[in-house]
Amino acid sequence: MSDSSEISGFYRKSIVERRAVARQWAGLTEEEARAWEFPPGIDPAVFDRMIENVIGVMPLPLGVATNFRINEKDYLIPMAIEEPSVVAAASNAAKVARVAGGFFAQSTDPVMIGQVQIMDVHDPSAARLRILHQREALLAAANAKDPVLVKFGGGAKELEVRILPSPRGTMVIVHLLVDARDAGGMNAVNTMCEALAPELARLAGGRSVLRIISNLAVHRLARARATFRADQLGTDTMSGTAVVEGILDAYAFAVADPFRCATHNKGIMNGISSVVIATGNDYRAIESGAHTFAAWQAAPAGAVVRPLTTYEKDREGNLVGTVEFPAPVGLIGGATAVHPTAKANVKLLRLKTARELGEVLAAVGLAQNFSALRALATEGIQRGHMELHARNLAASAGARPEEIEPVVARLIAEHAIRFDRAKAVLEELRAAG
Repeated sequence: MSDSSEISGFYRKSIVERRAVARQWAGLTEEEARAWEFPPGIDPAVFDRMIENVIGVMPLPLGVATNFRINEKDYLIPMAIEEPSVVAAASNAAKVARVAGGFFAQSTDPVMIGQVQIMDVHDPSAARLRILHQREALLAAANAKDPVLVKFGGGAKELEVRILPSPRGTMVIVHLLVDARDAGGMNAVNTMCEALAPELARLAGGRSVLRIISNLAVHRLARARATFRADQLGTDTMSGTAVVEGILDAYAFAVADPFRCATHNKGIMNGISSVVIATGNDYRAIESGAHTFAAWQAAPAGAVVRPLTTYEKDREGNLVGTVEFPAPVGLIGGATAVHPTAKANVKLLRLKTARELGEVLAAVGLAQNFSALRALATEGIQRGHMELHARNLAASAGARPEEIEPVVARLIAEHAIRFDRAKAVLEELRAAG
């Protein structure tokens, strides 16, 4: 076989044929190539329709977070993630929050932003008013593109016009605000923007360039709060009051320092993104929107970025946490509608609306962040991570199921969580018989 990656008609080949090409290219054994096989109960044709050039699947561990009570309703929450301790941390945080009633979440209407970029406008201020003068007609034209969405109470609701300086000159940017209801909204919003672009360009006296949804969904927010009682937070070496103060210190570090804030917000997204993936939603859009929102919120105060969560003490000395971020997720359309695992996971959640899913995400993000800060303020983050990592190393070293626990115990006792040591310990245990 040639070493060139230029393969004519690769997309026309069957999954089996593509897999054979990839296997030969990589020099994989038959056993190694089995990792690309589809699990039982999964129709390969579903995935072949979802993306191009399919050769198999890349499974992620799927766990269930327990103990969650959100708005006085109990949930079992599916989480798809490869990182150790995330599911356990979320479940433990939910158990602590449950003592004070659980999580209380809310969300705004599911309004998405579509952007139309107009260039070469000679009188941008006047162009803005010309566009706004035609607001009703423009909204009607947009809604004509999706009467079903309008029938269910959604559709284009408002127009905003911004005048934006740029390295390429002043731009007129039109925001079309669309209530997407229980959909993510990408197709509906993009279609509406495409439809309006010629008329917007004519009204502005310029030329339209981009017509695309924005992932900074500042009108589609999810929020949650929870109280973590101090009397539930003590450890063998720290009082609950000391743990509260430690978490507040850790939070203050994230507020003051963008290097810490990046990791702080990443921990929040550990929880959020794992549920987004499990439900077949676009985790890249959620990640991008959340991190940009954190910077956008920080800008008025002259900061680089801010935490997506806040922490305070109430008058009884308990810790109160909150979270707020854009949650453009859907229950209809996209992978959520066709991916069999995603459909099962949505059913597990017993959701009624996309807004409810956003509220679940907010609770999970807050839970995950609380657990991370609690670990950092007490025993350190590594303890839970490294125990699970030690299990992975033991398995990678060839330990049989009954051998994993003894190997893990030795690695942890020696503070030597390394593959070479796992292999050596396994050999020693086998030699000892």
